[in-house]
Amino acid sequence: MFFIPGVLLSILTFPGVIVHELAHQLFCRLYKIPVFKVVYFQMENPVGYVVHETPVNKWHGVMISIGPFIVNTVLGALIAFPAALPVFQFNSAGPVDYILIYLGISIAMHAFPSTGDANAIWSQVSQKETALWIKILSYPIVGLIYLGSLGSFFWLDLLYGVGVAIGFPQLVIWLLH
Repeated sequence: MFFIPGVLLSILTFPGVIVHELAHQLFCRLYKIPVFKVVYFQMENPVGYVVHETPVNKWHGVMISIGPFIVNTVLGALIAFPAALPVFQFNSAGPVDYILIYLGISIAMHAFPSTGDANAIWSQVSQKETALWIKILSYPIVGLIYLGSLGSFFWLDLLYGVGVAIGFPQLVIWLLH
């Protein structure tokens, strides 16, 4: 394995960073949480972020933090799916098909919430008045986010992106064959 600095990787996969921040903003809008500032992409760490009001509803805070996992996964799969047949079944792919595969991978590989998102969930749900069911659902999410962050050192985010953008369409094609 080789090391590529995170900012360089984010530059190469900038569409995924932009969609990640859009997903946070989308979930803020969905729950009517005021957004104060959005940086969709910049050439420094963090490469993108959303500053919003702290939600009163704890579950809304959790959903805002994990929104990119949902949005980036679905969008990455949907964008890459039309290119899967020409690229993997018919060997008749054109440049647009390869661009769609690239976009699907780059968007899906930025699906993982950041450790900042995990910290936001933790600070929200670890409060005494948080409902037990929210704590029961949220603590494993925080653990998975930290595992995903650790796994990104071993290219887990890239593997996830490839799985969503290439593996999932291949699986669907195989099931329908």
